[in-house]
Amino acid sequence: MTVDKKAVLVVSFGTSYHDALKSSIESAERDIYEALPDYEPRRAFTSEFIVHKLAKRDGILVDSPVEALARLKDEGFTRVVVQPLHIIPGFEYHEVQNAVIDCEKSRAFQSICLGEPLLYNHDDYSMVVKALEVQLTPNGPGEAVVFMGHGTNHISNASYYRLQRCLDEAGLNAYIANVEGDPSFEAVRNRLHMSGVQRVCLMPFMLVAGDHAKNDMAGGDDSWKGVLEREGFRVDVHMHGLGENEAIRRIYVQKAIKAVNGETAGKGR
Repeated sequence: MTVDKKAVLVVSFGTSYHDALKSSIESAERDIYEALPDYEPRRAFTSEFIVHKLAKRDGILVDSPVEALARLKDEGFTRVVVQPLHIIPGFEYHEVQNAVIDCEKSRAFQSICLGEPLLYNHDDYSMVVKALEVQLTPNGPGEAVVFMGHGTNHISNASYYRLQRCLDEAGLNAYIANVEGDPSFEAVRNRLHMSGVQRVCLMPFMLVAGDHAKNDMAGGDDSWKGVLEREGFRVDVHMHGLGENEAIRRIYVQKAIKAVNGETAGKGR
């Protein structure tokens, strides 16, 4: 009698900051592992740069998604759940999706299923906005929150505009701006000036508060914090990634459970 060997592979972009790894990625991984106790826990990072940096600097070895799936096959696993911690279904997510499709084509496992990124379905946006409200401090007419997203030239960048509409509909004085592409930081600064905002709290809309948050958002004079302060705003910083938000982590857990139950829209069987 063949015994099923089951594994859950949690995939993120990764980070080279140990504090962010522990507080955000490991917290999200732990919640997913605990929700699927019959599944062997595994990790993969999609960023080759981070994987190489961790190996060279710290001697920490992390598989890519392709390597992790090959390892699971070699170890005789038969059922695999892949849950990404990406924010939108962009290039990184599709890299993971393609790896899953390749496993399906080669029949590497009896079954493999892929969970969804954070913003994927219509209902995800309202759930994410509700989760973000947990970390928003009450703000009056003269106060606002600016979330720093990553941004991409992938078509899924439209997700950020959709999120902004949901923030507006919820009556939250909060804006999303991206490091790369639109909505741009310049456009959001114009909205802040036009709305009469005097105090701004900057928050990462990324899984981890890593390099972009520490440097581009809240670093030196050329950072978002520095620019806003020069323009006369009082600026506070919330240096915590989305992986530290328990409500956000619950969304990822729900997506992993959906994948196991065959309810996901992500590619997999």
